[in-house]
Amino acid sequence: MGLGTKNRQNQTAETCRAHLRSAHRAQSELVEEFIQEIEGGPVSPDVTRWGKFTDTSRNVDAMLQRLDECFTRWLNGES
Repeated sequence: MGLGTKNRQNQTAETCRAHLRSAHRAQSELVEEFIQEIEGGPVSPDVTRWGKFTDTSRNVDAMLQRLDECFTRWLNGES
């Protein structure tokens, strides 16, 4: 895997985490739990898992909308 790919994956992960923390401040504990479920354990998080919210167009607004929808479903106990 190239350095550009790793940087893009890290940037996607950071964008998603920052968005969740900012948009859902009132639910900060749940946000952190959701982040951990996406990435796995805190020892060796897998930032590639955030890629499921992206698409080929790399539209950030669409990615964050998909992320919010997933978080809402997770809060409601849906799959």
